[in-house]
Amino acid sequence: MTDIVDMSEEEDELYEHYAFKVEKGQQPLRIDKYLMNFVENATRNKIQQAAKDGSIFVNGTPVKSNYKVKPNDHITVKFEHPPHEYLLVAEDIPIDIVYEDDDLLVVNKPAGMVVHPGHGNYSGTLINGLIYHFENLPNNSSNRPGLVHRIDKDTSGLLVVAKTEQAMAHLSNQFAEKTSEREYVAIVWGNIEEEGGTVEGNIGRHPKNRLQNTVYEGDEAYKGKPAVTHYKVLERLGYVTLVSCKLETGRTHQIRVHMKHIGHTLFNDERYGGEKILKGTTFTKYKQFVENAFKVLPRQALHAKTLGFEHPTTGKWLSFSTEIPEDMQQCIEKWRGYAKHQDN
Repeated sequence: MTDIVDMSEEEDELYEHYAFKVEKGQQPLRIDKYLMNFVENATRNKIQQAAKDGSIFVNGTPVKSNYKVKPNDHITVKFEHPPHEYLLVAEDIPIDIVYEDDDLLVVNKPAGMVVHPGHGNYSGTLINGLIYHFENLPNNSSNRPGLVHRIDKDTSGLLVVAKTEQAMAHLSNQFAEKTSEREYVAIVWGNIEEEGGTVEGNIGRHPKNRLQNTVYEGDEAYKGKPAVTHYKVLERLGYVTLVSCKLETGRTHQIRVHMKHIGHTLFNDERYGGEKILKGTTFTKYKQFVENAFKVLPRQALHAKTLGFEHPTTGKWLSFSTEIPEDMQQCIEKWRGYAKHQDN
């Protein structure tokens, strides 16, 4: 099966799974061997990969797999995914199906729904619902039935799901080879001066905040993976701007990271600092207006609006588009009213 290398806007975090203190009588031992006795169901390769990723800490400092543990060392182990396999449980969860045939389906995921089970989200995900409504969905390279690509929990919008092995391979290739089309709509802080542009910047894990990604450039570009986002101004709304973002690649949090990189963090994106007032006045009345806008849209202002790809069997180009969800539309209307009032 073709590996999926283009996972769009995935919620991809590190979680602390194990933390303990080495006993006083412990003899020096490589930490990858030592942890085999403590990390349930984890292979040595997985532990070594965690060390390579900077996810094994001794006394608060990341260590390599050849580090020799010593008595009284404080060890913390973090994984992007827990070392055990998740037991997928079918759940009768309503799914908004935009299109379906024998090969695939296109779903409109609401904000707040996690795409697949992960640490802290073992049920209620899109996949839990998919395996209830559809039998024998093909696994991708991560053993997630039907999943071709992903979007964040608090991002709403379109996803394509494969129903056959052939469709999984074909669709995965399109995402990997950048022949699919994905357009997002976002509200970002600030008035973007130009009408549009392209952000090119390698994206990788933030060196200090492991829950964020960041752009690496110049001599540090090797720390990230190439990422390209094309953006276009749709409407200027005073201290925020409504934009369209088209992805060439699909790195984790790509739009969120790229827009922050150019000084236009997504509105109410808590992880990247967008839940603070980044542009505007110091007037109390304005602060109250923004707080009300946050309440209307209690998530990052991002919606996967348009999705296009070649049908894996017929070869026909398919394109789908959804309406901006109500919470985001209400936020846009509030800012539209504010901007109009400021102009008068």
